[in-house]
Amino acid sequence: MGIQIAPSMLSADFANLEAEATRIPGADWLHMDVMDNHFVPNLTLGAPVIEALSKVAAQPIDAHLMIDDPDRWAPQFAEAGAKSITFHVEAARDPLTLARNIRAQGARASMAIKPDTALEPYAGLLPEVDMILIMTVEPGFGGQSFMDSCLPKVAQARELIDQHGGDIWLQVDGGVSLETIERCAEAGADMFVAGSAVFGADDPDAMVASLRSHAERHTQSPA
Repeated sequence: MGIQIAPSMLSADFANLEAEATRIPGADWLHMDVMDNHFVPNLTLGAPVIEALSKVAAQPIDAHLMIDDPDRWAPQFAEAGAKSITFHVEAARDPLTLARNIRAQGARASMAIKPDTALEPYAGLLPEVDMILIMTVEPGFGGQSFMDSCLPKVAQARELIDQHGGDIWLQVDGGVSLETIERCAEAGADMFVAGSAVFGADDPDAMVASLRSHAERHTQSPA
């Protein structure tokens, strides 16, 4: 699969999301943070915004659901056009069934792990998901500092994925920049969410290319 870069639209201009997407043609995905002011202390966007953007953006939508009761709400994001849907294991009542329901809607299913959540109890979900997201900040706000303490969990996830086999992506989200992406790649991540680093740059698309280059130079070699 190679390295993938998914700029977080949380750091983009919400009044001009279509125009912002055109500024990053080199991006592989558009990462959309859905927050409900319950699971996390912030409120952002919902399925109607994702539906509108998915109709005009060249890149597919990667929806990160930081919400309560994703078991109920996740399928509607697939219906809205998201091609990858991430739910938090901490919020899901039945993550196995939820992952299967997301896949049944035609989207990739992903499970997200907060910094203080252990990965081991959810290792059995690997056959049911297409991606693992390791949060490298506490979810809920953009622009936070990268937590190096999460890197061992990234490496652990990589080991579990390699043991399981199959096409499971490993995403990191939170504080990803030119200064941190190399460590994430060395730990085994292959999909990177970057918000402030991309949209705070003078040339966002050039930053996407730079992030990709930095990650590729430090990515783990295939076994």
